[in-house]
Amino acid sequence: MKNSFIKVAAATPSVRVADPLYNAAACAHLADLSFAEGVKLVVFPELCLTGATCGDLHAHDTLIGGAKEALRAFAAETAGLDLVSVVGLPVALGDKLYNCAAVVSGGVVLGLVPKTNLSSAERRTFSTPPAELLVTDILGDGSFVQMGVSQLFVCSSLPTFRFCVEVGQDRAAAVPPTAPSVSAGALVICNPSATPEIMGAEESRRITARARTANALCGYILAEAGRGESTTDHVFGGHRIICEMGEILDEHTPFDGGEQLTVTELDLERMLHDRRTGNFDTSSCGHCMENYFDIGVEDTDLTRPIDPRPFISADSVCLTAQCERILTIQAEGLARRITAAWAKKAVLGISGGLDSTLALLVMARAMDLLGSPRTDIVAVTMPCFGTTERTKSNATTLCEELGVDFRTVNIFDSVNQHFKDIGHDPNLRDVTYENAQARERTQILMDIANEEGGMVVGTGDLSELALGWATYNGDHMSMYSVNGNIPKTLVRELVAYVAATEQKKGGDKLAEALYDVLGTPVSPELLPADESGSIAQRTEDLVGPYELHDFFLYYLLRYGFTPAKLFRMARNTWGENYDDATILKWLETFTRRFFNQQFKRSCLPDGPAVFGISLSPRGGWVMPSDAVSSLWLAEINELKETI
Repeated sequence: MKNSFIKVAAATPSVRVADPLYNAAACAHLADLSFAEGVKLVVFPELCLTGATCGDLHAHDTLIGGAKEALRAFAAETAGLDLVSVVGLPVALGDKLYNCAAVVSGGVVLGLVPKTNLSSAERRTFSTPPAELLVTDILGDGSFVQMGVSQLFVCSSLPTFRFCVEVGQDRAAAVPPTAPSVSAGALVICNPSATPEIMGAEESRRITARARTANALCGYILAEAGRGESTTDHVFGGHRIICEMGEILDEHTPFDGGEQLTVTELDLERMLHDRRTGNFDTSSCGHCMENYFDIGVEDTDLTRPIDPRPFISADSVCLTAQCERILTIQAEGLARRITAAWAKKAVLGISGGLDSTLALLVMARAMDLLGSPRTDIVAVTMPCFGTTERTKSNATTLCEELGVDFRTVNIFDSVNQHFKDIGHDPNLRDVTYENAQARERTQILMDIANEEGGMVVGTGDLSELALGWATYNGDHMSMYSVNGNIPKTLVRELVAYVAATEQKKGGDKLAEALYDVLGTPVSPELLPADESGSIAQRTEDLVGPYELHDFFLYYLLRYGFTPAKLFRMARNTWGENYDDATILKWLETFTRRFFNQQFKRSCLPDGPAVFGISLSPRGGWVMPSDAVSSLWLAEINELKETI
């Protein structure tokens, strides 16, 4: 439960129709297994204590009494388990019978939630509950509990752990009965259900779960009845789904056999973040009875999928579509800016590195969209102290194969003259030595753009902007930045996609150059090459692996996760590649640089948005340049003491 991860389970017991005590024991057994796995909330199917297919037997006092005895036995059997259970049974109250879910914890029934959306067959036996809450002594021991739909079940030791219950096909109602509870703060919907397997039912459940959780920004636990219910006219498959904010985290498909439990973790903090920062609808919020329970707060063993590359689709087919769409967005945005600015040319600094390569590919697409010749692209290579033959050669090949106006401006003499003008020793290879080259290149590009009646296209990417790995008023400045919302790990995928596409079309020379760009270490090439002529200045040696930084960046910007949570997720995801000390080292670097380099992001050029997160100061990311990182760094220092 630490870091707001709650381990939950959907369970399908092996029931015997009309045998409540047997079914109670079967449910208690699965509750025991759930507890052993660290589960804090387990959901069983609808009417699981009697069997959902009992039909008219549900109206018999013998079965009603047997169900009550089974609930008493289940509560007693699970009293010592540190979890909450949701089980289904028929409940008689006066002259009415209700299809209910009982919420049980610590040997106590916390509340009963009746089903409201009854089928015509169910109406033979069960009644639709009234709007108001009812009271019943369900266990017959003088401990009266509330029965009604508008109930919230709240963990006193972790108040953000709040759930509600809807039974069976209540999920399909035009306005689900749990809507008021969700608006009132429930972050998890429990759905004990018993719907037969007919064609289309399986996909319908998936669609409902994903849609409900995406719209309500919540989690969802569906537990369907299994094989033991398959009798007479219907067959049940034990379908189980655990879903969160539109994403199915884990699923047991119908008739799949195997385990009777589906277990994973819900992230309450993730849901709360989106509710706080979005336009979460509270219009249906009504009064809800709050029932409190207490469970221990402890570390949760993470088994849920955590995407190590959250910016990049894990599916190869989807990745291809993603790359094509992003390149289109970039090219369309640039084409529009060129038109709006009445620019005659688009000017680019081409280094032979990943970022400028992607920008050049986007510019070629934009010119094709505009119906303009690619010679309207002025690509300028500006070799200086750190330029290697490899990157220069790749830049030349790319420009020749793409058919752009390619120029070389050697800045060696101009930078040395600048050092002489300001009295800087060129043997002192400090930040002045490096940044003078970047600013000289930007000046040349701006001047050529003026000369050609054009505009400078920026190459810097999202990861560099997050780390502030850019020269202020140098390579972070342009008239339009096509890569500003593309993280470094995705830049690589986009270039690889174009390389593969060109290779299929027979553009072997262009593809070969692109693949060599992909194999070149990421570097600003501002320091002289080593004795072998290879790149001596490797960015990831200095600021850390981009795969880790992009991981931190996504979950920080998208969900506002704390350093402790970022560390825990990273070690769970990247633990085989990096030890704890290394992850913490680069998390500290990321955090420190993210805060103290904000001033560079306060004056970024325009650029096309690609994801739901951005560092654009015009609404993408709003943060004062003088924000202090001490709280975040203090948390990281505390983590260091634990490893």
